[in-house]
Amino acid sequence: MAFMEKPPAGKVLLDDTVPLTAAIEASQSLQSHTEYIIRVQRGISVENSWQIVRRYSDFDLLNNSLQIAGLSLPLPPKKLIGNMDREFIAERQKGLQNYLNVITTNHILSNCELVKKFLDPNNYSANYTEIALQQVSMFFRSEPKWEVVEPLKDIGWRIRKKYFLMKIKNQPKERLVLSWADLGPDKYLSDKDFQCLIKLLPSCLHPYIYRVTFATANESSALLIRMFNEKGTLKDLIYKAKPKDPFLKKYCNPKKIQGLELQQIKTYGRQILEVLKFLHDKGFPYGHLHASNVMLDGDTCRLLDLENSLLGLPAFYRSYFSQFRKINTLESVDVHCFGHLLYEMTYGRPPDSVPVDSFPPAPSMAVVAVLESTLSCEACKNGMPTVSRLLQMPLFSDVLLTTSEKPQFKIPTKLKEALRIAKECIEKRLIEEQKQIHQHRRLARAQSHHGSEEERKKRKILARKKSKRSALENSEEHSAKYNNSNNSAGSGASSPLTSPSSPTPPSTSVEHAPF
Repeated sequence: MAFMEKPPAGKVLLDDTVPLTAAIEASQSLQSHTEYIIRVQRGISVENSWQIVRRYSDFDLLNNSLQIAGLSLPLPPKKLIGNMDREFIAERQKGLQNYLNVITTNHILSNCELVKKFLDPNNYSANYTEIALQQVSMFFRSEPKWEVVEPLKDIGWRIRKKYFLMKIKNQPKERLVLSWADLGPDKYLSDKDFQCLIKLLPSCLHPYIYRVTFATANESSALLIRMFNEKGTLKDLIYKAKPKDPFLKKYCNPKKIQGLELQQIKTYGRQILEVLKFLHDKGFPYGHLHASNVMLDGDTCRLLDLENSLLGLPAFYRSYFSQFRKINTLESVDVHCFGHLLYEMTYGRPPDSVPVDSFPPAPSMAVVAVLESTLSCEACKNGMPTVSRLLQMPLFSDVLLTTSEKPQFKIPTKLKEALRIAKECIEKRLIEEQKQIHQHRRLARAQSHHGSEEERKKRKILARKKSKRSALENSEEHSAKYNNSNNSAGSGASSPLTSPSSPTPPSTSVEHAPF
């Protein structure tokens, strides 16, 4: 087919889920406006940082674009008179820093294209919608039966994954969704194995996997078509959202926060665990569980986006589980992400932070027991239970599933081995990242402890004691030398007299290394 044959030259395989932090280092006034010099850093490495220059008008433009999220963001107000005063500029800089802190710590906002382009224009300058359209147009040249109805703009959270509403020319009333995605940093399959596995996905039949109608791939991306579901995903149900609306609008600030009924939680949870167990038993890496990747078909949950792990895309919750060294396999990642999903089903919103110290009242203590086993401090520190263990817990063990559909997913032995190797590589990168984060945290704690007021006082006291002890030793040494010299003179020694050097007075100030 005419689908693009080679990946673009010099392609950058960034992990878009690595958090960006931003600190305003200085400001400079130029005639009628002020520029703010901002240091942006990707992840924990100081070396992976750069400077950008932004005006207040740039912040204002970003803020207007983010209004679709429905959040009240703390951008300092405009001021027309006196906006060049030094005190005002200093105060505004504080306000803008607070604004940056808010948008970079909000999980959804920090991953959106608008914020990424604002903070990292060099890596996010491409128009991915345009790239996706080019790829899809090439595909249609060899597959003329499909037709684009409309782009589904920003319905997902990924910057490099785009969606289009489709129809078949001889079945104009039927609606389908085409998804196009670029390769990610965890793509370890060979091009041949990658393309074979993508084309294998339509043959996967399971009562809790959303059927792929068509799939194809080249060396740089994949294109899949599925039936469009008017009801949307499990996340749409929880947030009472319209499936076609942009991701920011749907999920950033829900109008009504309400969890699901206990029976829904039990049934949906059991169905999702069953399909995870099926994939784990098949040796098929998933690692992308969240409420937007679960399609709701009546009372049945069906898993989406099995292609993500083949493409090497980073997970939605990666910035969470990369903090915990015991969550280091894709199976344990799935279990931890199931905890996030269960929390959302129960309370109608994601947890404020992870690990979760205490859980709000739930419809059943059986729900809390599962949440504690996947999201608590103890669980994150000691490791996740298996999917089989979760299925045995009281919340799910008594759920009766009625389905006559027999699961089918035949993966050739050679491709199973390729998947196993790719899975190990994905886990190896995760373990290395977790190790670096752990070392960084240890160093930060040590520096914080070293720089604390209490530690400074201790070091001052120790330094004074050491200084006094040194002065005392010097004084004793001086007395001994003086007595020895007198004794030598009395015995008629021929060696000439030398005057002993005076002891150095103890220092009155203690010098500390900068922190």
